[in-house]
Amino acid sequence: MDPSSPAASAELQRFIEQEKEKAMVSEMVGKLTNACWDKCITGTPGTKFSSSEQTCLTNCAQRYIDMSVIIMKRFQSMH
Repeated sequence: MDPSSPAASAELQRFIEQEKEKAMVSEMVGKLTNACWDKCITGTPGTKFSSSEQTCLTNCAQRYIDMSVIIMKRFQSMH
């Protein structure tokens, strides 16, 4: 395929968009991990999380994801 053809250009654009999405997901997971870890893990972690730590981590992650979805929807409605 000719690298300057419209099909190659479209394929490259799709690849770039996929890589951007992967980077955004990775960044979100990193931020979520840092925020929820700092909030929920108050002592030295052992081999297992305590029941309260598990609950806190689950709730924290869910709130973080919910807020991310709300923010993305808000940005999309602005365009």
